[in-house]
Amino acid sequence: MKRLLPLLGVAALVVALTACGGGGKKATTSTGGANAVPNPIVYCVDTTYPPAESLVGGKAAGYDIDIANAVAQQLGSTAQIKTTGFTVIIPALLKKKCNAIISSMTITPDRAKQVHFIPYLDVGSFLMVKKGNPSHITGLASLSGKSAAVEASTTQLAALQAENKILQKQGKPLITIKSYPADTSAVATIQAGKVIAYFADAAPVLYYIRTTGKFVQTTGKQLSTSPEGIATRKGDPLGAQINNAIQALYLNGKMKKILAKWQASQFALKNQ
Repeated sequence: MKRLLPLLGVAALVVALTACGGGGKKATTSTGGANAVPNPIVYCVDTTYPPAESLVGGKAAGYDIDIANAVAQQLGSTAQIKTTGFTVIIPALLKKKCNAIISSMTITPDRAKQVHFIPYLDVGSFLMVKKGNPSHITGLASLSGKSAAVEASTTQLAALQAENKILQKQGKPLITIKSYPADTSAVATIQAGKVIAYFADAAPVLYYIRTTGKFVQTTGKQLSTSPEGIATRKGDPLGAQINNAIQALYLNGKMKKILAKWQASQFALKNQ
């Protein structure tokens, strides 16, 4: 985990979350100079991943949205949420369609080559199956010859693909992987009984188990726990500014309150 920088001064402005979708308003800066904080800070977000980010009544909601607002407030700015598909979310940032990404993005070496990450949560993965676990799924290997739904461009998709390479070498039937641009579409397939398992971050899996009562997780612990990060363009001073803001939110207790509100306290960084 990257060492956090000294804190910035706390600004007194109140955040206003702009309606999801971005609008056509051009971003300005809060103060002059090369290191000025954008106002608003435009975040690219894949709003199909409750409880982190989803659309509720046409507006973005979730703990990532609350964190985005809190970071902006800490920096004396406001937050604007721009719904962006996960498969194109990094290119959108690099093309300057937003200032940052906050979208349950696991930090990986490949992604870190493209963007700068500020760690803010620590989240693992779960397999989700129907109650009773009729297919006796215990882990990725037990999906041999069975089907699993997953969102495209995720670390979970990469894990399933890696498992298939192992199964192929062992001469065993492969996993039928059904990947979808939106996580809500992946979930819909298991709800409709079209796949045996759904593979995602622990946060949405636990959310669906809690809210539907139709599913269970297949293991008692998270798989491959990894830090998630807010992404900025490499060399953008906003990265260091957000880094300072995240540390401040942990120190002043606001991060704890946000995560508790969304029943996601277990995903807080452990060393904060």
